[in-house]
Amino acid sequence: MIKEETDEEQLWADISSVVGSALDKFIAMRETEGAALKADVLEKADVIEDMVSKVEICGVNTAKLPLYKDGEMMEMIEKIHAGDKELRDEFIKGNLRLVLSVIQRFSGRGENPDDLFQVGCIGLIKALDNFDTSHGVKFSTYAVPMIIGEIRRYLRDNNSIRVSRSMRDLAYKALQTKEQLAAKLLREPTVSEIAKAMDTKREDVVMALESIQEPVSLYEPVFHDDGDAIYVMDQVQDSKNTDVKWIENISLSEAMKKLSPRERHILNMRFFEGKTQMEVAEEISISQAQVSRLEKNALKYMRKYV
Repeated sequence: MIKEETDEEQLWADISSVVGSALDKFIAMRETEGAALKADVLEKADVIEDMVSKVEICGVNTAKLPLYKDGEMMEMIEKIHAGDKELRDEFIKGNLRLVLSVIQRFSGRGENPDDLFQVGCIGLIKALDNFDTSHGVKFSTYAVPMIIGEIRRYLRDNNSIRVSRSMRDLAYKALQTKEQLAAKLLREPTVSEIAKAMDTKREDVVMALESIQEPVSLYEPVFHDDGDAIYVMDQVQDSKNTDVKWIENISLSEAMKKLSPRERHILNMRFFEGKTQMEVAEEISISQAQVSRLEKNALKYMRKYV
């Protein structure tokens, strides 16, 4: 009896040892798996964060660009104007985000964004060189219009339609005059008023302003609803010179060729020059009745071909 109880206790002790060992190994295995899973998740999270925040333009990763506060930028600009070249490079790098935000406005023009980025950087550098800290405005307030102006100038100069420098200068002068008159008159000035203020012909002002307008494709949609889109071509079509009238003009020209030279001459004077039958009769030295008869016969003959 005592031996059986001892054997049973030993059996339970052995089972407890095996189960305890198995549990220890299971816990250790789960801790190892958890550590590996945590490391994998953190690694992938870093990759995802880098992919989301990383924006490269012209080889520049904007996620790693420094950020400066307004007060810091004012101090930096004063040092840059004093001749600190290294700080100048750092300042330009820290404000490349301004260029990036501006070129997004021109994304639908089909231009290479890298080209626009480089042109925008030129505008940023010009803004830095000409910025006056004594005016008490933010650098971004001054820089953004400079960047936009530089990009627009690039787009105008590289337009497929070439415009002479003198014409562009006249157009820019007209725009400045327009703004000055608008502020003075408190309304939109007319073209005649702009031309008078510039001491220039009205036709020259109109032509100059038209020359700097950006070309528009005939297939560019101007309105789009649930149905078919309306394109520029639909709004600028010539309602006077339709295909039907064009064909009629060809038919009329062919029918005129079948008349005699005398009949053609009479019809030209009557219907194209607007002369009366008496005036035609005096010019070709026949009676008005003869002119009427020749005209009637010519028209009757032409109706067979028109």
